Amino acid sequence: MSKKKRIDTSKAGGLAANPFGALESLRESLDPGTPKAEPETTSTPEARNKKPPQRAVVRYSRAGRGGKEVTFIEQLGLPPNQMKQWLRELKKILGCGGYIEDDRLVVAGDQRDRLPGLLEERGVRKVTVS
Repeated sequence: MSKKKRIDTSKAGGLAANPFGALESLRESLDPGTPKAEPETTSTPEARNKKPPQRAVVRYSRAGRGGKEVTFIEQLGLPPNQMKQWLRELKKILGCGGYIEDDRLVVAGDQRDRLPGLLEERGVRKVTVS
């Protein structure tokens, strides 16, 4: 086999024509504008949720799940969109899976020790563990 010819890349022109080369001259005439300020978001639960639930019941179960442990968070009384938000945040903090079943949050694993503190941080006044 013969030796392959190499393309000289040391030229100033580069390897190919730039399709946006004609627009380069217009770049200086554009106003850079001001960067949009990020809306200030607060990460405190009280700011996101003006009225946290008054109480919550944390319950552990293995029944009907093939021996898998789950922890229920019941009686929150939150609207569906807030339930999704709470579940997303709790799953991230706890490092586990979860889903919404009926009007309760279901978190994978035995989380009875960790959940009461997290719920109280979020503004729940009375947390019952059963």
